[in-house]
Amino acid sequence: MAGPGGRRTLQVRIEGRVQGVGYRAWTVRRARGLGLGGWVRNRSDGSVEAVLQGTAEAVERMLEECRAGPAGARVTAVVVVGEVEGAFATFEVQASE
Repeated sequence: MAGPGGRRTLQVRIEGRVQGVGYRAWTVRRARGLGLGGWVRNRSDGSVEAVLQGTAEAVERMLEECRAGPAGARVTAVVVVGEVEGAFATFEVQASE
């Protein structure tokens, strides 16, 4: 479901070999390149969690990119946790959970 102006804010969890391979830095570069706001962080269970906010098209494109990830990553799943609230001016790395 898109919000005002066709914007979406999704929380996602990326599973697989996604820590120790530059996944967070890659996510920041790709998300900023798509004009997204939000954040990314490592989780204690070995997954990566992110909030992606932007146009519906840009969020969908980022989901596709997350399924591939950077060189060295082996993504087994990208799980959309759900729509979330919030406003994000930039895309940043957050402290690990």
